Amino acid sequence: MSALATLSPPVLPRWNASRPPSGRLKPLLLIAGVHLLLVWALVQRDAVLLVLRHPASPLNVILLAEAAPPPPPVAPLRPAQPLLPSPAWLPPPEVTVATAAPAPPPAPTLPVPTAVAVAPAPVLADAPPAPLVRQAEVAPTPPAPRQVPASAIRYRVPPAIEVPMASRRLGESGTVWLQVLVDAQGRPRQVSVHRSSGHARLDEQALAAMRQARFQPLTEGGITVEWRVIAPLLYELD
Repeated sequence: MSALATLSPPVLPRWNASRPPSGRLKPLLLIAGVHLLLVWALVQRDAVLLVLRHPASPLNVILLAEAAPPPPPVAPLRPAQPLLPSPAWLPPPEVTVATAAPAPPPAPTLPVPTAVAVAPAPVLADAPPAPLVRQAEVAPTPPAPRQVPASAIRYRVPPAIEVPMASRRLGESGTVWLQVLVDAQGRPRQVSVHRSSGHARLDEQALAAMRQARFQPLTEGGITVEWRVIAPLLYELD
């Protein structure tokens, strides 16, 4: 607006009688056109400012119904096949059932051959005689030891009977019966308690004493043999 106000009024050309009238009319028309443009711009200023202050509202787009899909292509029609004539009725075929052949008769049972004795091969005259196999000699079983009564015992070294000190303080006494297996030399080979005295200390002392004893050998027919005896050992307090 300020730029338009500062414009100076148009300078009208002076009348020159020497110029023809058509030459003086063109500048006047040009100046008049410029003034018309300026007036039009002033009139349209408010409309331009209104458009700049209020931008156009967003465009609302209304979608119409979706277009229907195109119809599927139609297959070309095949020519109709001619109808075949129905087959003529035929009778069912005849079925022949074969009969089973009779079973063959059982084979006759043959007798079982008995064992045939085979003759031994002949022995050549020049063949050496078969060695004789000797039977293993079985050692004779030794006879069981002879049981001897206690009255037949003869000691070469009698057993040392001593009452232990603990048994003396406790007053232990009694008789220990020992079963003794004596070998041919008169030595006790096996000693066990046949009947206890009732006190373990006395039994242990009797076993130890009998293992140290020696007997007279027992002979039968001039041959020394083993024998068994049940010998008593008496333990009493003085």
